[in-house]
Amino acid sequence: MKIISMIPARYRASRFPGKLMQDLGGKSVILRTYEATVNTKLFDDVIVVTDSDIIFNEIVNNGGKAVMSKKEHECGSDRIAEAVELMDIDIVINVQGDEPFTEKESLKKLIDVFKDDHNKEIDLASLMVHITDEDEINNPNTVKVITDKFNFALYFSRSPIPYPRDKNVGAKYFKHKGVYAFRKEAILDFYRLPMLPLEASEKIECIRYLEYGKRIKMVKTNVQGVEIDTPEDLERAKKLWK
Repeated sequence: MKIISMIPARYRASRFPGKLMQDLGGKSVILRTYEATVNTKLFDDVIVVTDSDIIFNEIVNNGGKAVMSKKEHECGSDRIAEAVELMDIDIVINVQGDEPFTEKESLKKLIDVFKDDHNKEIDLASLMVHITDEDEINNPNTVKVITDKFNFALYFSRSPIPYPRDKNVGAKYFKHKGVYAFRKEAILDFYRLPMLPLEASEKIECIRYLEYGKRIKMVKTNVQGVEIDTPEDLERAKKLWK
């Protein structure tokens, strides 16, 4: 299988504009993410795909690979789909541009899902982390996921799921980490299919796959890292980096 990583990178993030160009230990957040992904040595290629000249130049001027998106997109998956449509690849892994603590172990688990899927029953795979902090469970910026007994995703939400009507049943909460591995056909399908009401309501792009009957295999990881969505997240990332 030919496996690449694409890092969608939008400069004008709604909650924290310009976050990918913020300094993290002497380098920009997006460059840290790119270098961390390359350093896993898991991929045939690693490419940043962006609508921003600033981000494009940041990567290319530091010896990396980047491509410009041809048009505006609703989400990172659309941006990637446009970029890979004519590429000869089997699997593409979407690493979010605000994940500078990307590491090898979790990404390898995603790749292994497809190596073991001989009948090609899995359309995409993604990561989840067990969480116990009530503030995080109730935080709408933290996307939660519930799965069936085989770890296929049933639903994603910004609300706490499952709802804790009975706290004595031992239900666990899992945070969805925004790292996806797609079969090429699956991400192209995503690009062509219109957004439906559940995705539009939650603003969680992987819900589109569920609404159209795709199968998402969730993989447990113990690596939390820091996703930089807010200035407060950036400060936490700086402390962790030190």
